[in-house]
Amino acid sequence: MHLASELESFPYPFKEVVYRYSNNSTPLDLFNSVEITPHYKEEIKLRRQLLEHHPERCYQSLPHTLNGQWEILELVMDHLATYYPEKFNLDKNCKKWTFENKILQEKHDFIVGDVTTLPCQPLDFIGRHVQEDIIFMMQRDGDLYLDAGQLCFPANWSLAFDLGMSFREIHKPIPGFKEGGLDGRILQFLLQLEAGYPWWRKNWSLMAGNCLDTSLETFDVWGKGRKEVTKENAGEFVHLRVEVQKLFRLPRSGGILFTIHTHLLSLEKLTLKSEWAEQFYQIIRELPPHIVDYKGLSLFKDAVIDYLKEQLTNRGVS
Repeated sequence: MHLASELESFPYPFKEVVYRYSNNSTPLDLFNSVEITPHYKEEIKLRRQLLEHHPERCYQSLPHTLNGQWEILELVMDHLATYYPEKFNLDKNCKKWTFENKILQEKHDFIVGDVTTLPCQPLDFIGRHVQEDIIFMMQRDGDLYLDAGQLCFPANWSLAFDLGMSFREIHKPIPGFKEGGLDGRILQFLLQLEAGYPWWRKNWSLMAGNCLDTSLETFDVWGKGRKEVTKENAGEFVHLRVEVQKLFRLPRSGGILFTIHTHLLSLEKLTLKSEWAEQFYQIIRELPPHIVDYKGLSLFKDAVIDYLKEQLTNRGVS
């Protein structure tokens, strides 16, 4: 991908020069749960490798989710065939369907509702054809529960650990989330989602390195990079990590589909857009300690600030 195109398509997450936790969800204009980027082949290859070598870490489901999984498979396949017809095709003959991935030159015949006609469970199957992580939360007793998911590119959390947890239990580690009442407000927002009216939001973090698989279980591998950041290497080594999260209410099961597409951009490339560099510099400088700690920036925040300041100074911006 050309650099100009990469910057143009990157989902830069900030609108203000101050960042706080919030429900920054907005209605989704294009009802597409997934996005195909120029990184498709390499990310699908990595996803499938992780699923092969770490299946329990990357895929989990509870038995009662199967009907919802079929609903997710149908929704995602329809979106792929509708929005990317030159890359995917879906033929439906009653319950006998044929799904074709033209990018990978793969074709699959299966019977909807018969899991024995797929090589794996429906959510796991369709997750192997998209760049997004797929999370399925089911609603009951006035709450949402993480009951199934394929998670290969997590931002320092564990699907196996969180399986079966409620929304509040999953988000309990976030400092100030419960105390400020944000957990209750976001939960009510999610419970009120309607089928046919999807929403989306962006979440961000800053990481040392460019590893997509930053699972809690592999922190010893990627986490040590936080100690290696300097002002001199921050531009190439440190990346802004942005998750584009899309939320769909599923009409039949009543559950909620979360798709999470992770994007990475080095600070070196980010600073090519002066307005981004200046804004991000202000955000990082002002970021409260509890957010700095939770996002894992404590060890290299100062190095990033020094790097950004130097870049801005060299351009006469700051």
